[in-house]
Amino acid sequence: MEIGFTTAAYVVAAILFILSLGGLSGQESAKRAVWYGIVGMALAVAATLIGPGAGLWWLSVVLIAVGGAAGWVVAQRVQMTEMPQLVAAMHSLVGLAAVFIGYNTHLELLRVAGLDEAARGALTGFAAVVAHKTAVEISILRVETFLGVFIGAVTFTGSVVAFGKLAGKVDGKARKLPGGHVLNAGAALLSLILLLVYLNSGSTLALVGMTLAALFIGYHLIMGIGGADMPVVVSMLNSYSGWAAAAIGFSLSNDLLIVTGALVGSSGAILSYIMCKAMNRSFVSVILGGFGNTTGPAMEVTGEQVAIDAEGVAAALNDADSVVIVPGYGMAVAQAQQSVSELTRKLRARGKTVRFAIHPVAGRLPGHMNVLLAEAKVPYDIVLEMDEINEDFPQTDVAIVIGSNDIVNPAAQEDPNSPIAGMPVLEVWKAKQVFVSKRGQGTGYSGIENPLFYKENTRMFYGDAKKSLDALIPMIE
Repeated sequence: MEIGFTTAAYVVAAILFILSLGGLSGQESAKRAVWYGIVGMALAVAATLIGPGAGLWWLSVVLIAVGGAAGWVVAQRVQMTEMPQLVAAMHSLVGLAAVFIGYNTHLELLRVAGLDEAARGALTGFAAVVAHKTAVEISILRVETFLGVFIGAVTFTGSVVAFGKLAGKVDGKARKLPGGHVLNAGAALLSLILLLVYLNSGSTLALVGMTLAALFIGYHLIMGIGGADMPVVVSMLNSYSGWAAAAIGFSLSNDLLIVTGALVGSSGAILSYIMCKAMNRSFVSVILGGFGNTTGPAMEVTGEQVAIDAEGVAAALNDADSVVIVPGYGMAVAQAQQSVSELTRKLRARGKTVRFAIHPVAGRLPGHMNVLLAEAKVPYDIVLEMDEINEDFPQTDVAIVIGSNDIVNPAAQEDPNSPIAGMPVLEVWKAKQVFVSKRGQGTGYSGIENPLFYKENTRMFYGDAKKSLDALIPMIE
């Protein structure tokens, strides 16, 4: 009865997870999709707690209560601007959990191997499953455990470094130790050798050695990737965490972990591919090369940045018929999305066409800008992707760039030696007038100079984005 109920509950939970993942593709269905995920996870946890092999109820209840309380506190305190860091931190916990579960599996293998037949017959739960495995099945379990620990360890340290870079606690530039890729390749080769050793002997020392190598790979791999590639890195780590969960699911013979891990792993991989395509780069180049490699000296940027005040921007907007707004991470930092929404409402109320242009890698996380605009209740039908709106800039009267840099950088098309050469960008400079809301004259997150700021039709609207827009809104007539 317990097995039948647990299996049925897992099937329902898996369906709910699939519905949740599918529903997140649209703003209208996203809220319902989140509830699908919540119900699916609650059902999965309940089925696991009352399923076969469950025990230590008091400890399970305590851990759920502590974890739930911690999650509630974090959800209440974390700002939308800190969401990328939070996601990276959550990935690290998934990776760490995979490592712990893998080591627990290893310890059970050692314990069961040391028991005689009579003692094995009295075992329950996972230990009983291990006791009835053949030699071939034990070898397969060792491979699954080894892979789960390896992927989990890479995910853990990689996510910790990604968190540090996103939070500004670690230098966002690509940093590698002397030897660079050779060190990563050496650690990977060592892990492969240790896999063969572990497969044949079940050596704890081999598992520990591999764990240390994997922890180094995760750290050094992500340290070698620049800050501008962080959206791809977060998506990639999401995929890693999914595959780690799937590997552990095979070890535990847990169908739901396998399905859920495969869903997360494959969706993260697909998202990484989409984002790399949007940056005109290969996935391998992001992971192995990092951001910022050049083939020669960058093109010299000439001219000066011309500032404009709120009155000047308001005059241009009052005369314009069509306006395109390009949001970026600066909007998130200033928490200016509500002001942007109010500006949009006032402009549309006066019969002006207002649309938003979203680059696939805008912000620090895939969909970051879409979430902020949805939070501010910007109509979803005027929020367009880059491919949908890029050709409309020549017919646009005013383009407003709010806290964006690399995604509107014409050097991607004009300078073959630029680190972002060939990357598809929003061609805002083709609009009749361009206003850039920016705190100061510094470069963006990647440290690349932007010729857009020096073009004749561009004016720099300096200052905190929220304060600047709040001063601008009353002047819209």
